[in-house]
Amino acid sequence: MKAIAYSSFGDTDVLNLTELPEPHPGPDTVVVEVHAAAINPVDSYIRGGHLAGVLDAHFPVVPGWDVAGVVVQVGLDTPEFSVGDEVYAYARKDVVSGGTLAERVAVPARTAALKPRSLSFTQAAAVPLTGLTALQTLRRAGVEAGDQVLIHGAAGGVGTFGVQIATHLGAHVVGTASAANHDYLCDLGAEPVEYGEHLVEHASVYAPEGFDRIIDFAGGASLDSAAALLSPTGTVASIADPRAATELGGHYVWVRPDAEDLRTLAQWIDDGRIHVEIAAEYPLERTAEAYRTLAGGHTRGKIVVTVH
Repeated sequence: MKAIAYSSFGDTDVLNLTELPEPHPGPDTVVVEVHAAAINPVDSYIRGGHLAGVLDAHFPVVPGWDVAGVVVQVGLDTPEFSVGDEVYAYARKDVVSGGTLAERVAVPARTAALKPRSLSFTQAAAVPLTGLTALQTLRRAGVEAGDQVLIHGAAGGVGTFGVQIATHLGAHVVGTASAANHDYLCDLGAEPVEYGEHLVEHASVYAPEGFDRIIDFAGGASLDSAAALLSPTGTVASIADPRAATELGGHYVWVRPDAEDLRTLAQWIDDGRIHVEIAAEYPLERTAEAYRTLAGGHTRGKIVVTVH
């Protein structure tokens, strides 16, 4: 089968379109014919060797964890799925090796669910990692109806889901973003504020007593203002800055594969509560170009590689 793979750590120049053996289903896995696979910044961190102490890489590595496609083989104990099912998954495994940027991929049943009926395969592939990250971070922070919530990186891949989910949960959401994305955040249901030196002044207008939850999907200097903006009983959660836990008494979140959470997201999407935005699509042979576009930043929505 055709796949994108690399045999050593490095930049996008180590990515090659190659032929690899077909995957086989284990007892609790299914083989999925890949229609689309989204790419994420974490893929590049892994490819650069920056997560070598966290995740072991078995070369050649096929990158990618997000996938949407059709089940073509089932394992010995996968009663959740049948051949022909349209599924989507955050197909992260215990080692980095057989990823989703290939014509077929073996997917652990615990990482997959039936895809949202209302989405194309391309749209569905854009959901798992970012959607799960947003949902699990908001849940860890305890976001609930009536909360005043500040979301950093609100117009990014994860932030877009975070704004929509928090709004659906009944929270009042303020989101940081560049001025160019303020109308977009309004459409998602958030009050936009520009990040920068006047952030505390502008955000405090919406929560004079402080925010109940501050959610950091951006990293960098986002949490520098947390102490000034958080209510005395508030909670901070970040996917990018360990200070959320070590200095602010909150949570540092690493997303987990979770089939039940994927089913929840699919239901919300099919109910029209969550919109999925695609920034760009690339064919498999142009995957390296897709990653270079991602590295350039400032994309609104997800970049997806289409395969079948």
